Amino acid sequence: MESLPDALLTMVLWHFLLIVFAGLITYPAFRRRCSSIYLLDFKCYSPPASFRQPMAAFHELVFLDDRLDPESKDFLCKILEKSGFSDEIAVPPSSAITPIRRSLTFALEEATCVIFAMIRDLLSGNRVNPRAVDILVCNSSMFSPTPSLTAMVVNEFKMRSNILSYNLSGMGCSAGIVSIDLARDVLRVHKNSLALVVSTEVLNMNWYVGKNTSMLMTNCLFRMGGAALLMSNRDIDKRAAKYELQHLVRTNNGQDDQSYKCVYQDVDSEKKTGVSISKDIVNVAGEILKANMKTLGPSVLPYSEQCLYVWSIIKKRLGKIGKREAYVPNFKKAFEHFCIHAGGRAVIEAVEKNLQLSKDDVEASKMTLHKFGNTSSSSIWYELAYLETKGKIKRGDRIWQIAFGSGFKCNSAVWKSRLSTQTGTENAWKGKIETDVAKLENSL
Repeated sequence: MESLPDALLTMVLWHFLLIVFAGLITYPAFRRRCSSIYLLDFKCYSPPASFRQPMAAFHELVFLDDRLDPESKDFLCKILEKSGFSDEIAVPPSSAITPIRRSLTFALEEATCVIFAMIRDLLSGNRVNPRAVDILVCNSSMFSPTPSLTAMVVNEFKMRSNILSYNLSGMGCSAGIVSIDLARDVLRVHKNSLALVVSTEVLNMNWYVGKNTSMLMTNCLFRMGGAALLMSNRDIDKRAAKYELQHLVRTNNGQDDQSYKCVYQDVDSEKKTGVSISKDIVNVAGEILKANMKTLGPSVLPYSEQCLYVWSIIKKRLGKIGKREAYVPNFKKAFEHFCIHAGGRAVIEAVEKNLQLSKDDVEASKMTLHKFGNTSSSSIWYELAYLETKGKIKRGDRIWQIAFGSGFKCNSAVWKSRLSTQTGTENAWKGKIETDVAKLENSL
């Protein structure tokens, strides 16, 4: 006769298997009812060589800024030296003037320079008339002018008067996936439509000249960049589409005070405005990633991995595995590629450790941080472009994009490749691919 704990385990396991079986039956029918969302193409901003800011140029910029005290100058240079940035990192011309002067004019020049260039390349490269775009979504966390960024795009490209436009601000580095989520929802309502999604960040308005070290961090981490995407639900685009959206999961831990204030815009003791980055950011990111994984896991993991995870939870609650952590599912069985937000070395390495990834799995993220810096919400697209340029994307491959942002948020997007890419695909990485990965590891 079975003991009570063993009988309970058997009953729970049978219930779990029944749920899995029911999912196998109903999931295909559910997928058929939901219209497919395709990613036709995307472009990342490629700054001209004249926008480069080598390490020595940053040092000079900092030491010539009389608004910064000696301790702040030393801190900025020390942080940048540990960042692993290459000398190809770019900033807008307004952020290379001594001293840096925050100005609406400079910010608008920066925004239009990045956004218009990306959209022009994307539309012309895919032979899409701007008036064919039905939905427009723009996100920029720290810069929200009037008229909005979407209005600027509509005006520049003379788009239709009945275009559905949405402007997102204040949502941090994970806003790119929020924009995709919004575009997906609108596409599900408006059939046979084409959506343009633009993700960027404007640097000029965010240079901090106070003494708060947590606010000085932003001067070192963020650099110039952006991405523009063409999404569609049209059947005629199915054959030409690069990717198909499989899953999208958003996790917001804003109800927790520590998470809420992890990345926070405020004024310091001298009434100077800046964005502080808490020392707790790695731990906060790790916890919210686990929560996001718990939601995403059942949709993407093989049933064998799900069973192992559930079984470890049951055994732990019954005290059969002591105080050990529950089984960590092997997400490499669900995805061929990982695009982790290039927020900084610590964030990438924390995700690498938590997901038990290899150096090859995080190469795209580390290379993006090395060559472009933290480009905020667009960093995951530089990473996907890197994988394409290296010829690593094969037909049927699954890509997991992971983005973190203020709030604190962790958002995931899962794409399935519909085409194989060839080595040397031209994009923002042209002439920037680092062949010596060991050299990269030493710099990071």
